[in-house]
Parts: sequence; structure tokens; C-alpha cells
Amino acid sequence: MADSRLGDLVASLAALGRSIQERFDPQRFLAEFSVPVQALLPHDRLLVAYLEEGGDSFTVFAEHAVRGPLLHEGRYTVDFDPGGRYDVDDFGLASVFAGAPLLIGGGEESTPPRVPPHQSPRDPLRVGIRARVGVPLYSGSRVIGAFAAASFAADVYTDAHVENCRRIADLIGPFIENIVLLQRERRRRQRLAALTHLTGVFGTSLKITEVLPRLAEAVRPVLDFDVMGAGLIEPPDRTLQLLAAVDDDRPVDLEPVALDELSFAARVERGEIVAIRDATLELDPHRMGDRRILDRGGRSALVAPLVFGDQVRGVVYFGKRRPRWYDAADVEVARALAAEIVLAVQHQRLADEQQRLAVVEARARRLEQHVETLRGALDERYGFDRIVGRAPEFRALLDQARKVAATETTVLLTGESGTGKEVLARAIHHESQRADGPFVAINCAALPDTLIESELFGHERGAFTGADKLKRGRFELAAGGTLFLDEIGDLAPAMQAKLLRVLQEREFERVGGTATLRADVRLITATNRDLEDAVAHGRFRDDLFYRLAVFRLRLPALRERGDDVLALAAHFVRALGAKMGRGEPGLSRDARDLLLAHHWPGNIRELQNAVERALIISDGALLTADHLGITTRAERPAAAAPAAGPAAAAEAPAEAGSLAELEKRSIVAALQRAKGNKSRAAGALGITRTQLYTRLKRFGLDD
Repeated sequence: MADSRLGDLVASLAALGRSIQERFDPQRFLAEFSVPVQALLPHDRLLVAYLEEGGDSFTVFAEHAVRGPLLHEGRYTVDFDPGGRYDVDDFGLASVFAGAPLLIGGGEESTPPRVPPHQSPRDPLRVGIRARVGVPLYSGSRVIGAFAAASFAADVYTDAHVENCRRIADLIGPFIENIVLLQRERRRRQRLAALTHLTGVFGTSLKITEVLPRLAEAVRPVLDFDVMGAGLIEPPDRTLQLLAAVDDDRPVDLEPVALDELSFAARVERGEIVAIRDATLELDPHRMGDRRILDRGGRSALVAPLVFGDQVRGVVYFGKRRPRWYDAADVEVARALAAEIVLAVQHQRLADEQQRLAVVEARARRLEQHVETLRGALDERYGFDRIVGRAPEFRALLDQARKVAATETTVLLTGESGTGKEVLARAIHHESQRADGPFVAINCAALPDTLIESELFGHERGAFTGADKLKRGRFELAAGGTLFLDEIGDLAPAMQAKLLRVLQEREFERVGGTATLRADVRLITATNRDLEDAVAHGRFRDDLFYRLAVFRLRLPALRERGDDVLALAAHFVRALGAKMGRGEPGLSRDARDLLLAHHWPGNIRELQNAVERALIISDGALLTADHLGITTRAERPAAAAPAAGPAAAAEAPAEAGSLAELEKRSIVAALQRAKGNKSRAAGALGITRTQLYTRLKRFGLDD
């Protein structure tokens, strides 16, 4: 049962991963994750903590409260707010960050509670909590944080809960690490891009003394500080002459200071950016320059050299009156800002910064593709082995699909609606050489003709009214993977011509764009229409049809798959029953007979809906035919015809009766030709033995 619930967590995590857009929502993450976790780890609060660089502080990646307020809104890890950092000793999680599990209030066998002497008022695991359990989060062999649960009740947790906690942590650790890396990279790109707009600050003057106050206000949204200053190194006595400074709380002090009076001067002269995490521990109060920083309350600082040519000629300084305020990302921002100042002073253009931004964007795209790969690894529901079905015709279809999966051949899937075409397409993708790439699906019938081109190929900013930003199309998003075009038969003629060009040349352009992009995708299409008939009547291009139909696979209707309907029904009972908390009810004899007798015009989708309805309305451990809410064709009342007098009303039952009589005579004739052999008679009729027995019983021929 625990493995099954962990499987639900994997599916939940995969769904969350697919839903990530420009911004990750920590509250939604644990709010949705809490429901499947509750069965394995009962809790009133959940906490995911993330270790920051250096390992001496952490941030709250996400928190969830079944009851009570959330304490860190706007200050989560992905908000990158330095004010949300805590000492590793806070929240009583130091031992977890050191790699040991935590169990408090778990009965006689649990670890005795040890409350930290400086309990944080923002500790979501303290107020009213009587039991808690926590384990380290790992990325590879490295501890990256902690996963903890807490309860208002005592004696809730046991060693078994610690193990469950560890298994959940092993599942979410790599996911969390990738989210942080992705969000950090996106923030890094945004911050560096914002620096390109600072050139406007120098529009009226290039003198640091005049421009620094305006520059400070422009920089503050990108790099927070209490004090900002800039100075030049004056030879030959190596004195740092401060040119301008901004201090939020105190009068500015521009007195020069000898470089020898700064303990970090040698590092700056070597071109290093000096990051001071805690000035009270790192600076020397006996040096005048260090003491000036300490006397003004400085606790964190960034000191970036201003390099003119190959010489360090000055510095730009950022200070904060709180410790551990700056991290490696801030160091990079300070470096870029120093370069901007130097370029502005030297009248140089921003070409170097733009080139660096292009590199950052390329790295971000690679990271996004890596996240897509992670989502594919988490979502293993689409392999051929997970497809339910034993009918000979269906197994032969899967064998063909396995063979074509290993190639780059374009595949056309045909069959009625609801037969599982997208599931088969995903299985082909997961068994292909492109399995590490994305699987991107689009329903051609779900979009109007005016939008389908933009959805497939993307558009440039300003390409049309409302196109306020660049959008990548499905061909671009599916690069390195598989593009699945469902309902291809509904594609408009104009789009058929454009799709044909992409298939022929493997190139396309975004709407409103001139750059030619390569279509590095494997194409799978699907339709429930008769495309050959559409080609014959001029509704579908014959040249496009032959491009798409290189390898055709027809998915049989559910009514053609014999006893597969029972196997699929049992599968849906298990899956939906677990999701609805119903366990695994059985199917009664009459329910099984009805499932075999039904025509299933809606195929597998209709079967899933019928099982879900039965699970909802049934109270016991057995699903009956009445719960399914379906009828066979012979049992359906004749549809009401338009008013045409009594004669028309009398004809309807006669027609229904004649159809039933015709079916009965066909069965009798088949049995006579087969000399009573029911297997051969069923084969001649195109039905299974079980379906034949059902009809024999219905017509009173089972004696």
C-alpha cells in the first residue's frame, strides 16, 4: 500500500512539474502534495527547508498548514529574500542538516525533545506542536535541506513514519534542487537584463559624484543595500578616495582611507570581488578602514573592483546592516554593475553585456530542457508495459508500435474517439531515442484557425494585435522530442500546406518573424476521421496524407477487444478507487456481463466514466450493473420520432424487435454452420465466446 501511495506521489509530482510556468508557487506545491502525503505521514504542518550556500543558513522552500497561518509568505527560497534566511540552529533542524533523522514526541522509543535556546518566532513547527519528524533532503550524496512534518497531537510518529518521511524526501529532493536551480537561473537572467537599462542613468552626466544617487535608486531593485559607495584608488600612495556614497540611515563619510587599512584590499587589487558575510567575524577592528565599516553597523558587504583596461583603479561598495545578506548571485550582479560603471565612464557600449546575457539565456534554456527530462523520468505511466490489453489484435498493434518507436518514422494513429491514441503516442515517445526530450501534444480541433498557426510555430513580439511578447510554438517547445498532433483531420487547408512545408524542409518561421528555425521533432499524428475519404473528396491534401501515413496504426474499438473490457474495468476500479479512497471494490456477475454486452460507442473513455460513476454511487464493496448506468443497444428505448401520426409510433418497436430477431437468427445460423462449436461460431460472428454466451442467454438459446 505504501508503494502504491508513493506511486501516487510520483504522479502528483509529475503533474506539478508539468504545470510550472514562469514562476513556481511554493504554497501550491505543498498544498497539493499534502493530500497524498497525509496517508503516509499524518501531519498538521509540513515544512521543506533549503540549505543556502555556505551551509550556515537556510530558507523555507515551502510550508503547509492544515490549520493555522502560513508564516513565510513572500519570503520563500524562490523569493530570494535575504531576510528569509535563518541560522541552521533555528527551528531545531541542525541535526537534520547534519544528516541525522529527527523524531520528537513519538512515544517511548523516540528521541527526547531538545528545544533550541533561541527559538525563532517564525518556526512553523513549534507553536502548539507536540510531535515532529524530519529527515535530510539529498541531491546525490549532498544534503540540500530538510523535510519535516509536525502534529498537534502527541505520540503520533514512529520509526515507520521516519522511514516514510525518508522515502518521500528521496522522491522530492532532486525535484526541489531542480526547481531552485531553474528559478535561480531565471532570476539571474532577469537581474542581469535589468542592468542593461542603467545606461540611461548616465545620460546627463558621466561623473560618479553627480550620478551615484540616481544610480543607487536604479540599482536597489536588483541589489539591495543600506550603504552604496564608489571610489578611485589614487597612486602613488594607494589611497582609496571615496567619490560619492549613499547611506539610508547616517550621514555620508567621504574621508579617504589607505588601502593598507582595509584587510581585504589585496584581494580587490587582484581583481576579486570580496563578499563579507559577517563583518564582526571577518574584519579586523584594529585597522582603521575595517573599523569604519564596523562602526557604521556594517555586517554584510560586497566590494567590487573597477577595472580599467588591466588595472584596478577603483571600487564600488554595497553594505548591509544584517549578516549573511549577499550570496553568489549577488556577487555576479555586483561584478556586472562594476563593469557597467566602467563602460559608462569610458564611453563604451553595452555589447559585452548583451553577449553575456545571450549566454545566460542559452544556459537557462538548457536548464529548462533538463527539467523537462526530469518530468519525463518521474512520469513513467506511459510505457508499453503499462498499457492494459490482451486481445490478440491489440497485442499485435503494440508489437508494431514497439518496432516503429525505435525509428524516426512519422506515425499516423487512426481509430474511433476514446480508443487511447494519445496514450499509445506517449508510449511510442517513451520507447524512442527521444525519450529524454519533451512530449508536446496539441489538439488541432480545439483551436480556431486564427490561432493554430501561432500555437504550432509561435510568434514574434508585435506580430499581431495582442502579441505583446515573443511566444515559442509547439514545434519549438518539442525540439529534441516528439510532437503529437491530435485530430489532424480537422486542420484547415491553409495550415495543411504550411505543415507540409515543415515536413518537407524540416524548417519553419515564427509568425511575424524572418529567422528560420529547424524543426527537430519526431511527428506523431492521430485522427478519428477517414482521411483517405477526405483526400478523395478534396478536404485533405493527398501529398500531406502520404507524408503523415508513412506508418499507420489502427487502434481497435473497445467492442472489438473482447475480454479487454473487463481488464480495463478492473484497472480503472483500482486506479480510481485508490484516488477516491474507496479501496478496490469488486465487479458483480451482472456488471461483468453488461460490460461485455455493451457496444461502447465512447470506447475506453466511456468505460472510465462508467466505472467512476459506479464508484461514486455505490456504497458497498461490490459494483453492480445498476451502478454502471449503461444499457445495451437492445435495451435502449427507441428514440422519439417527429410527430407523424399513430403509424409512426407503432413502427419503432417493430423495428427494434426485427433487429433483435435478426441478431438471434444470425447466432442460430452460425451455430448450425459450426455444428454446435461455440468457439467457431463466435469467431464467425466476430465476437468473443463470453459475448456469445451473453447473447445466447439473452435470447433463451443457452439450453
